Amino acid sequence: MIKDRAYVLHRNDERIPHNRKVKVIENEYNTYNSNPKVSIIIPTADGYRDGLLPALLENLSKQKYQNFETIIIQGDSRQGRAINTGADIARGEFLLTLDDDTRLISTDVLGKLVQIIDDDEFIGMAGGANIIHDSATSFVRRTMEQIPRRQTPNISEITDSDLAEHGLLIIRKKVFKEVGGENELIPRGLDPYLRNLFRKAGYRVVAVPEVYYSHLTPPNFIELIKQFYRNGKLAAFCNKYYPQWVIETPDSHVNDFVEKRSFPYRISRYVVNIFKKMLRGHWIYVSAYAVYAFGFFWGYFSYKDKYLS
Repeated sequence: MIKDRAYVLHRNDERIPHNRKVKVIENEYNTYNSNPKVSIIIPTADGYRDGLLPALLENLSKQKYQNFETIIIQGDSRQGRAINTGADIARGEFLLTLDDDTRLISTDVLGKLVQIIDDDEFIGMAGGANIIHDSATSFVRRTMEQIPRRQTPNISEITDSDLAEHGLLIIRKKVFKEVGGENELIPRGLDPYLRNLFRKAGYRVVAVPEVYYSHLTPPNFIELIKQFYRNGKLAAFCNKYYPQWVIETPDSHVNDFVEKRSFPYRISRYVVNIFKKMLRGHWIYVSAYAVYAFGFFWGYFSYKDKYLS
């Protein structure tokens, strides 16, 4: 079942886990249809994610749109390679990526995304709006309100956006393979890298109104700090070994995308933002990004292996 990902432009065949599993789930609709319209790809570490993955699969079973197959890639820590592995065996015209802890808020999410991308040949990728789920604790709510890009600003029409992300993202498979798929060499920054490729290929990357999902931040301060420390280290790896693929990520919807910013510019902006947040009393932001900076500098000077597992 697992193919060789021959279409991938930037492959990483180092340290592929021996226990990696690929599972294809057919829903009732596709029992009678060997050519699903959509192939849903879900990378996951353990196939459970504290019960969130089974809950997501239950979400999918209740979607009004059912012309899809579900491909679960378990045990590969490299998200890009996992998605490429799924795309290699996908039978659908469109790929749809989900994180294993994504929640779909309504039963018409898939149908709306499919209609949008099917009706406009110039849309290459389309995402929804990440919102704060009702179950979110006060800490999670404050975190998502303080930290940029953790929730999606409201839109009333299809909007060119950098906030279409893997947590809920429909992709034209043909274009995905033409541009070389996910970058397997970088452990972080996959979303901006892929969006940039699609724009360069002449396709729109959009956010779709009234398509809601929820991808919450870690549930407590300790887990948040661990995440930002890890993200800082991974960002350092990318900046050290693959700076050509470090792409700008604006905080909100923009029409004109700037691909690159200089490192001094990013450092200056970082410091200014920290002071602004301190003045506003956004201490979750300040703490998280201070730890991110520590992780970045620690990682930059400690990494010795270009092929991070």
